[in-house]
Amino acid sequence: MKIIEINHLTKIYQAGDIQVRALDNIDLSFEQGEFAAVVGPSGSGKTTFLNMLGGLDKPDSGEIKVDGQSITSLKGSKLVNYRLQNIGFVFQSYNLIPVLSALENVELIMHLQGINKTERRKRAIELLEAVGLGDRLNSRPSKLSGGQQQRVAVARALASKPRFILADEPTANLDSVSAQTLLEIMEKLNKEENITFIFSTHDQRVVNRARRIITMEDGKIKSDETKI
Repeated sequence: MKIIEINHLTKIYQAGDIQVRALDNIDLSFEQGEFAAVVGPSGSGKTTFLNMLGGLDKPDSGEIKVDGQSITSLKGSKLVNYRLQNIGFVFQSYNLIPVLSALENVELIMHLQGINKTERRKRAIELLEAVGLGDRLNSRPSKLSGGQQQRVAVARALASKPRFILADEPTANLDSVSAQTLLEIMEKLNKEENITFIFSTHDQRVVNRARRIITMEDGKIKSDETKI
């Protein structure tokens, strides 16, 4: 079942007198439960593409539909609600709130969704245990390693029970052991909970595990391959 449909998506940035086509007339779709990697050199349009899917940026033309509803025209509270109910974000820089514990970081999005304290505390603990951090619930980000912080970020992304997770270079700052652990966790969650994962990555470790590889260059789709 297709959950994301992208038609003629174009984004142009002005750099002085030069126009840069970050995305150039892209057509793509994603089905529920995909584990897909968007790859390509720096400047190919990968991060811009994820930002469009996440409603963090607007295209100059074209459309993105989620479950048949256009998200490109959403504004204000409707756009915020779309993100809150549908998307989990995992960023290269973790983006954890430094004054909150691991548990509080994971709980926060559920608080914004209006979930009661007992329920959100229970789910946050379960998610942190699932990513191997059941013994670090009360640790602040500064007391966690890079790999541990990224696992908190994954738990936080899952907390809202999203339809899909957008992960922008999630393993870029991790050592090989932490990266493998994180990928195993995400792959397990993808298979068990049928959550769609879309990665932007340079990391061959992510590419090796992805079941679909979309290659971008100069804002265009150069290839789109699904592993058998």
